[in-house]
Amino acid sequence: MIPFEYRRAVDVDGAVAAVAERPAVVFLAGGTNLVDRMKLGVAEPEALVDISRLPLDQVEELPGGGLRVGATVRNSDLAAHPAVRRDYPVLSRALLSGASGQLRTLATTGGNLLQRTRCAYFQDLGTPCNKRVPGTGCSAIGGHTRGHAVLGASEHCVAVHPSDMAVAMAALDAEVRVSGPGGSRTIPVVDLHRLPGDEPDRDTVLAPADLITAVDLPPLPRDARSLYRKVRDRASYAFALVSVAAVLEVADGAVRDVRIALGGVAHKPWRARKAEDVLRGGPATVDAFREAAAAELADAHPLPGNAFKVALARNTIVAALRDLTEETR
Repeated sequence: MIPFEYRRAVDVDGAVAAVAERPAVVFLAGGTNLVDRMKLGVAEPEALVDISRLPLDQVEELPGGGLRVGATVRNSDLAAHPAVRRDYPVLSRALLSGASGQLRTLATTGGNLLQRTRCAYFQDLGTPCNKRVPGTGCSAIGGHTRGHAVLGASEHCVAVHPSDMAVAMAALDAEVRVSGPGGSRTIPVVDLHRLPGDEPDRDTVLAPADLITAVDLPPLPRDARSLYRKVRDRASYAFALVSVAAVLEVADGAVRDVRIALGGVAHKPWRARKAEDVLRGGPATVDAFREAAAAELADAHPLPGNAFKVALARNTIVAALRDLTEETR
């Protein structure tokens, strides 16, 4: 491993200032993604600023309803939190479907949102990758693309975002609280990650010294139901080929409100706005679900090795909404 400095932050402002001092300094929390990339040589930071001991590890109820989840809350603790299990089952299920139990006890909320793609070409220093070294090319295009994007990709990158948790938070309209050199601000999770465009090396809208301090989950309507459905090559320890996070509110057989996000299909958690628009105010029927799913996937551009994802995504959306409809009866 290439030598690096290590600093332990004592407060948020100090952590932000330490990273702002030099461009090659990064935050360290659970380290479940960063340390792997350092071992592979994909990441070579000059210094790590450890934020794991900052007081950002609590889940708090907000005065107007909802929850504030600290950035260093461990994935295992968040999945098991009584309020999350009761009010946000989509989030609990998404967390439990990710990684292994050992990794979930280390991985943090902020780190999960900011994990980088697990594309094999990104992790292989012997292959060109625009995300790792801009301008060198995308080895996945024309290569092995079974797990790659069918929505929102570009000629520069076809990788997908690996997080399960981020997909659930996108469907929940969660907001990320950020502290940076310019002060504090709030960013909707749906706007946190970027599509690749011609800058695939930029995963998010954050600047290098921006630190996620918490994620706010708004309250759901009392009658809303939610779930997370993940399709993968094996039952555990695998990234999603396709996943669906859905929140559905049905009244008198009609869809009062719906929120759908997809994982495994794009460079970011993909909010299915077209499907939502088709469904909202219409009948809560399987035929309507099929129409909505078809509308969302109409603009998909699969690669030679992953055309199956289009039908898989359509079917998974329908299955998730059908299951939620049956729960409301």
